[in-house]
Amino acid sequence: MAFVHLHVHSEYSLLDGACRIAELPLRAKELGQTALAVTDHGVMYGAVAFYRACREAGIKPIIGCEVYVAPRSLTGREYGLDSAYTHLILLCRNETGYHNLCRLVSEAFINGFYIKPRIDWELLHRYSEGLVCLSGCLAGDIPQKLVNGRYAEAKARAEELDALFGRGYFYLELQNHGIDDEAEAARGLIRIARETGIPLVCTNDAHYLKKEDAHTQDVLLCIQTGKTVGEENRMRFSSDDFYLKDEAQMRALFPAVPEAFDNTNVIADMCSFDFEFGHYHLPQFALPEGETDSFAYLERLCREGLRRRYPADWESHTAQLDYELDTIRSMGFVDYFLIVWDFVRFAKSRGIPVGPGRGSAAGSVVSYTLGITDVDPVKYSLFFERFLNPERVTMPDIDMDFCVRRRGEVIDYVTRKYGADHVAQIVTFGTMAARLAIRDVGRALDIGYGEVDAVAKQVPAALNMTLDEALRLSKPLREFYDGDAKMHELIDTARALEGMPRHASTHAAGVVISARPLTDYVPLARNDESIVCQFPMTTLEELGLLKMDFLGLRNLTVLED
Repeated sequence: MAFVHLHVHSEYSLLDGACRIAELPLRAKELGQTALAVTDHGVMYGAVAFYRACREAGIKPIIGCEVYVAPRSLTGREYGLDSAYTHLILLCRNETGYHNLCRLVSEAFINGFYIKPRIDWELLHRYSEGLVCLSGCLAGDIPQKLVNGRYAEAKARAEELDALFGRGYFYLELQNHGIDDEAEAARGLIRIARETGIPLVCTNDAHYLKKEDAHTQDVLLCIQTGKTVGEENRMRFSSDDFYLKDEAQMRALFPAVPEAFDNTNVIADMCSFDFEFGHYHLPQFALPEGETDSFAYLERLCREGLRRRYPADWESHTAQLDYELDTIRSMGFVDYFLIVWDFVRFAKSRGIPVGPGRGSAAGSVVSYTLGITDVDPVKYSLFFERFLNPERVTMPDIDMDFCVRRRGEVIDYVTRKYGADHVAQIVTFGTMAARLAIRDVGRALDIGYGEVDAVAKQVPAALNMTLDEALRLSKPLREFYDGDAKMHELIDTARALEGMPRHASTHAAGVVISARPLTDYVPLARNDESIVCQFPMTTLEELGLLKMDFLGLRNLTVLED
């Protein structure tokens, strides 16, 4: 019965986890393991990518999160009292559990953010169904109480969580990374288990794949905290045991309680959630009073527009219009066109400059007659099939350009119309590209700016340049690499971190509109003042959510001025 890792931090535990998602399931398979969880700190950014990588490797994926729990309430913001958050592991047993985890993680960002995105105990009681809960690492509430000599309180919290999740769905989590306090916590956890019957499970707080990766992860922490590896008083891991261990290593940690090892398989067996791809979740367009059929309304708007756009010869274009309307109806995108028509009409009615159309949408007579685009597809012999094609069923993609100053007004209109809980922008990630990786690592290793700058400048300034490619192309960079041990370490460490996400930000244009509240499909986060989906744009499209691009174009503003 192979061990299953249930406490794992990928690269999306930003600047903390050094496990690349693409490599995680491959390493688990190499170790003879059959399932694997991802539990990033407070976020679910990488959940879908992790799911896909596991499925491709033949590993069962378990979707989870290590949440931060506020000591008092979600809204508490008093430093000292409310900054003492604790950790808890939540894993999805089923679809209900996934939806509840999305709601918890979203609430943590939108309403609970203080230093970290936090839930509270009340929120956990509201959204516990369908989840498996582990008591967490040494920073968990129960281990913290045990280490501080508050056994009765720790036991009471354990009994509360056991009652909340139900027997067999809450586990006391044992860890051993060679830390004295962990041994103290483990003694208390085993005692609670003996007295209450609450099951035990052993985990390893994996932040990197192999033992030798500990230095790379330490450098990552220094980049996050703005420290150097040589500084004494900084955040650091106390050992190099935070990696994906094999079965024998894990069994050796707690030989007195073998059931804690076996329970990793019990949990893996009960966790069964699959993402659904290719099924659309389009919002319905709210028809005006007196209208009852979306297609009939769209058809009427298009026929009125046809006469307006082609006053002299509109009849000669009806066949093309009918063909496009039939295609749109058969593919299920009637509401999509009405939604776009509506917000473009709003923008034009408010004097907000709108672009004439870009990309394949300009090949549609329907788009032209609705006023979504202003380029005549007949005059310029543009092909509708490049935009929508029944032989290649994909979501239509109409990119709209708006005056950069007033783009926000259009997004606000859509948010009011469909509801704030149905509309959000989209996350995007800044990654450590080749030059940036060298500069970040150089600071963390406390190498002088001039030396680091000299190395970074030898990386060719080409799109998608990697350090491996740069070493092949740049003779001066190879000379640095081969001729100086310090520079060799700098470049090797940068190669290990290159391409990892460095920070989250908001996509410049993408906006999602959903049929049901967005947290029914995806977790949300707050970036500055924007609410964003935690999954990137391509993932949202795979999950069947309606993504539209509201592009702020400065040229339109200039022309208007």
